Amino acid sequence: MAGKLDRESPPGGGGPPRLHNRIAVLRLERGLSRQALADLVGVNHQTIGYLERGDYNPSLELAFRLSEVFGLPIEAIFSRMPLRPMSEELYGRQRQANALPPAPASMSDETAEGGRP
Repeated sequence: MAGKLDRESPPGGGGPPRLHNRIAVLRLERGLSRQALADLVGVNHQTIGYLERGDYNPSLELAFRLSEVFGLPIEAIFSRMPLRPMSEELYGRQRQANALPPAPASMSDETAEGGRP
C-alpha cells in the first residue's frame, strides 16, 4: 500500500496526489507556446510549465478551461495514473482489433435450418 501512495504522491511524500497530463503534447500539436496557452486560459505562463511538469495540480476551473481550449474531455488531458503515449492509445487499439479472430457468422448452420445453436 505504501508503494501505491508513493507512486501517486509528489516527491517528498507531502501534498495531494500527483496528476499526470498531456498538456505539453497537446500544446505542441496545436502550435501554442506556453505564453499563448496561458493567455487563452488566463494564467501566468509559468503556471503552464508547472502543470506540464506535474509540479502543480490545476483547480477544477482551470482544468475545464484547458479542456475547452483543447476541445477534449478533462479525462483525455489529466489522469491519476501515468498516461500511455497517444500513439499507443490510437494505434494500439487498432493493432489489437486487427489481431482478433474474425467474428462468427450471425447465424450458424443449425440455426439457419431451424435447429438450436
